[in-house]
Amino acid sequence: MSLLSRLLAPPVLSRDEELNAAVEGKVVLVTGASHGIGEALALRLGRVGARVLLAARSQDRLQEVCLAIRSAGGQAWSYPLDLRDPEQIDGVAEEMLQRHPQIHAVVHNAGKSIRRSLRKSLLRAHDFERCMGVNYLGPVRLQLALLPSMLECGGGHIVNVSSVSVRLAPAAHWAAYHCSKTAFDLWLGAAVPELKPKNIACTSIYFGLVHTRMSAPTKEYQNMPGQTPEEAASVVCRALARRPRVLQPWWLGPAHWLSAPLEPFTEWIQSKIVSSS
Repeated sequence: MSLLSRLLAPPVLSRDEELNAAVEGKVVLVTGASHGIGEALALRLGRVGARVLLAARSQDRLQEVCLAIRSAGGQAWSYPLDLRDPEQIDGVAEEMLQRHPQIHAVVHNAGKSIRRSLRKSLLRAHDFERCMGVNYLGPVRLQLALLPSMLECGGGHIVNVSSVSVRLAPAAHWAAYHCSKTAFDLWLGAAVPELKPKNIACTSIYFGLVHTRMSAPTKEYQNMPGQTPEEAASVVCRALARRPRVLQPWWLGPAHWLSAPLEPFTEWIQSKIVSSS
């Protein structure tokens, strides 16, 4: 990772020994595990002894990742899952709990990103519905289905793979993505006071740019500094090993507090840019 990318990204976990001590023999569910951050995370968790549950829509690719973990000596199970389908979520959660009565950690990594102007979205209300399904409603329904087991077993860990945009002023063309990611971030924050006394840790990870299949359609991102999926997965590993409430780049805290007073200025700048494009 370049120096600039390292400065812009959340801190990583480089030592497998620390991760191994935290997850060896533990059941860890990773959504969005067929590509990108989820795939890289699942492979690393398998190498250090976690019992990895992989969930994603891409059934064939999911099975490939699962077989790769097993071929390397790890333990993994694949669960095809579309987070936009409430009935499928309930069925998969029930199947998981029948096989694994205690799921120690859930990494909500699956996500859907759309960058589109409002003018081009006038006949595309489904874009907003899909983002809300994958980024908010689906993760909430899945976590609600798994929470009784965590409560009964005396603890757990919920990890939300989020975005720095959640902590910054709204950005033009990103309404569907930003609103849905913010919704789950706020849901988890509201759950913390109830879950912390039950020994269920909650971690929100605010990522900047990660060069994945999801970010690839935005051409402006291609030459910008960012993390690889493996580097981002190492940030999630830090969260699993140390269980912090928040993991974020060093600059995001000050930027968050400045975003509200500067919002009129950022709106003006964005208006000028959008009107000239």
